[in-house]
Amino acid sequence: MIYEVSEGGETLRIELHEVGEGVYDLTVGGETVRVDAAKSGRTIYSVIEDGRQFEAMVEERGAHGFDILVSGRIHHLEAVDERSRLLAEQARTVATGPQTVEAEMPGKIVKVHLSVGAPVRVGQGVVVVEAMKMENEIRSPIDGVVKEISVSEEQTVETGQVLFVVEPPEAA
Repeated sequence: MIYEVSEGGETLRIELHEVGEGVYDLTVGGETVRVDAAKSGRTIYSVIEDGRQFEAMVEERGAHGFDILVSGRIHHLEAVDERSRLLAEQARTVATGPQTVEAEMPGKIVKVHLSVGAPVRVGQGVVVVEAMKMENEIRSPIDGVVKEISVSEEQTVETGQVLFVVEPPEAA
């Protein structure tokens, strides 16, 4: 997965590839390191990189924001995966009016994050679908208000089934 991570106005491209359970190749600025990460608490991760072990505390701030405490220093990060970035770009240039989001493959609804009438930002997670043993967060393609939630938790869905509808602010 490719992310754009911003901190203090500086944006970095980060590539993260899982090579084994909890083992990742992390590429930043052309340099790749292998890290072994395991969740050791609700917000705490134990990380081993190049033989060095440390802990990181991660707190989510909104759809893409994170506060990460490592070695006594807090990093305020905004991280956007490539898919969300592309969706946001398309929404700015193509999307007008209410946007209907459909299931891309059959699966089971694991979580519904928002309810009808809730404000939503482009790229913000609305529902989580489990498909092929993977949980996929389905995100809003535009800024707006959730007009319709067509699914509920534990429900199975088919390809093309409507998951939710978002109206842009001017239409809401």
